[in-house]
Amino acid sequence: MRAFDIFRLSLSHVKKSKMRSWLTIIGIVIGVAAVVAIISIGQGMQESVQSRLGSLGADLITVTPGFSRAQGFEGPRGGGGGGSTNLTDKDLNVIKQVPGVLYVNGMVSGRSDMVIGTEKTSVSISGVDTATWRSMVTTQLEAGRYLQPGDSNAVVIGYSLAHDTFLQPITLNRPVTIGGKSFKVVGILAQSGGFGGGDNTVYMPAGYARDVITTNVSRNTFTSIMVKVADVSLVNNITTDIVQKLMPERHVNPRTQDFTVTAFATIQQQITGVVQTISLFLAAIAAVSLLVGAVGIANTMFMSVMERTKQIGLLKALGATDNEVMRLFLIESGLFGFFGGIIGIIFGVLVSVTISPVGLRAIGPGGTMSAVVTPELLVFALAFSVFVGIISGVVPARQASKMNPVDALRFEQ
Repeated sequence: MRAFDIFRLSLSHVKKSKMRSWLTIIGIVIGVAAVVAIISIGQGMQESVQSRLGSLGADLITVTPGFSRAQGFEGPRGGGGGGSTNLTDKDLNVIKQVPGVLYVNGMVSGRSDMVIGTEKTSVSISGVDTATWRSMVTTQLEAGRYLQPGDSNAVVIGYSLAHDTFLQPITLNRPVTIGGKSFKVVGILAQSGGFGGGDNTVYMPAGYARDVITTNVSRNTFTSIMVKVADVSLVNNITTDIVQKLMPERHVNPRTQDFTVTAFATIQQQITGVVQTISLFLAAIAAVSLLVGAVGIANTMFMSVMERTKQIGLLKALGATDNEVMRLFLIESGLFGFFGGIIGIIFGVLVSVTISPVGLRAIGPGGTMSAVVTPELLVFALAFSVFVGIISGVVPARQASKMNPVDALRFEQ
């Protein structure tokens, strides 16, 4: 038989057994839809996280007091980090001498009370070096300006603090009281989505921060030091150099090290890796549902072989070879996978597009995420669906091809 005749015969039988065919196809539809939806949502989540992690600044390095072996999720800690000695002016000057370092910003972090009218709340304070902070901050402004050298009693506040914390939004030039001292709001940062943007933070000159935060940070000491490098590709080397330079300055060795140096690029890589692993894990779970569809196809094909035993005997008696009979049933099972894949892709895309803007905002306040449906994903889903269908029909097709034509013609249901 010609290949076209085999295909037409397979297609006619699929059309003939409509109810059974649809029940078989549904199993594949569910599996393919789940795979497409989860992979597209996972890809969208990765891109959203990547864009938000970009606000951390891949060219930034942070130095914090206290040693942590979990280097990557260790961030700036106010008050010296677990009772360890704060960083000093000497440490800052040593870091400035490291080749490749562009800017160094000694920071004083802690908490203080912020009062506007009759409202009072505890806020995060970040004291910065106004000479370098503008060149290192990664969050854009919504209104106003950044801190400048010579600023006194001036602050820049995060988006959430300006719009959500108090009953009335905080506007530019609004006087606020922090730690019992009066300040003027000169800038409001744009919404960052929570990754290193400081949506609930107040930024002020480091000298003023020492006066208002509740923890005691003496003059010429810092709770953390932020470093900006000239070349992103040299971040790891510069990180190592900073460690090697600071150890003799602080009179410590690898065993007694009392500070942590972390590249923000490392944080990006680790978080991205976690998101990718979760996405792959969920996709693998969704793929298991295809096994259910595969079992359904195999069951349908066994029933089809049994019902068409006499037809198989007639075909072989008329000269059909074992390979032609086998192809007949493989094409039929492949059609189940094909039609199930097409419908499953449509449902999967609809599900991912519907879910992503509705429920996936956990990656950041006010954040949005769009599912990413690529042509490669659609081709893969359809090809995999057809492959599952064909594989599911191999055993029944082989059973049909090995039938003795005489016994098949005598078969009684």
